[in-house]
Amino acid sequence: MTALIDSSPCPSPRWLPGGHLQTLYGALFAPTNRVRFVRERIDTPDGDFLDFDWSAPGIVTSPSNKPIQTEGLPRRSAAVRWINDDDRQIIAGMGDTPALVLLHGLEGSSSSRYAQSIMQYFRARGWLVVLAHFRGCSGVPNRLARAYYSGDSDEVGFILRATLERSPLAKWHIAGVSLGGNALLKYLGEHPGQNPRLQAAVSVSAPVDLVAAGNKLSQDWACRQLYTRHFLRTMRPKTMEKATRFPGAIDVTRLSRAKTLRDFDDVYTAPMHGFKDAQEYWEKASSKPWLRYIKLPTLVINSRNDPFIPEPSLPGTQDASASVTLHQPAQGGHVGFTTGGFPGHLNWLPAQLARFFQSIQ
Repeated sequence: MTALIDSSPCPSPRWLPGGHLQTLYGALFAPTNRVRFVRERIDTPDGDFLDFDWSAPGIVTSPSNKPIQTEGLPRRSAAVRWINDDDRQIIAGMGDTPALVLLHGLEGSSSSRYAQSIMQYFRARGWLVVLAHFRGCSGVPNRLARAYYSGDSDEVGFILRATLERSPLAKWHIAGVSLGGNALLKYLGEHPGQNPRLQAAVSVSAPVDLVAAGNKLSQDWACRQLYTRHFLRTMRPKTMEKATRFPGAIDVTRLSRAKTLRDFDDVYTAPMHGFKDAQEYWEKASSKPWLRYIKLPTLVINSRNDPFIPEPSLPGTQDASASVTLHQPAQGGHVGFTTGGFPGHLNWLPAQLARFFQSIQ
């Protein structure tokens, strides 16, 4: 059996033409309503930690009757305080409440515009929402020399167990964006049926063929200037900081010379996470070969004008199981999907998630 097709368009406005503009405007300028979270730090089995940002009906981010714990939170975080016992009771008591856990993209966080728009949309409709930060992405360096990478199924599994344990009665859904979407799809294909309490999943702009996306980001001049430089602006300093804490673990000379995503993954991401080089990492971490094994109802959204995911690399109906719906609108860019008259809004994407979640109930 083959995947289903959703042929509905993304009505990108005429004032925002082309994949590059749609990507950049959605990431940097599109208006959003600010969502404030409470943060929970959860230790991982290997001695590290992940930061989870929660919002739910009943959680007051600025309670007047209790002292607010903010020590250790980064200044520009969307989390305004640490979680307390009252919050934990509210989260645990969400019986039969719809809930969403979101996995962000490369160098994303709960402050990213796409995360804010998705979380605000569902939070306003009474959902319990949580964004799980990958290691080192919450504004605080993680403890270990390793970081995060696309295709880390063990990390996705840990995130799911942690969230489901904290609200065992909620109706859980999961979404992953870009890197987080690829990791999610790979996990779902590798572990079909492992989380029966999950209702449905969505990936957004996931580079299911990391070789194709990595080559585009590394070889295309416009992609190097617009996106790779942006990613390296934060990835390289964070990795340099790790090198000072773990002398000899990272080749600082090669890292300082890294100009492309392939360079960076060759010197750090691949060897630090058990791969020979970037090519092996991209090949083994791609989710495309795993789409045919997914059993959970899953929506895979990719625009056909994504500037760094080549259209020929997108999955076709023969690449995925009948549990998968492929939605590939002509417009939208990479996690852009701005619609409406100027200055536009980002409601189209969360509305697609909500429509899909409702369709499988």
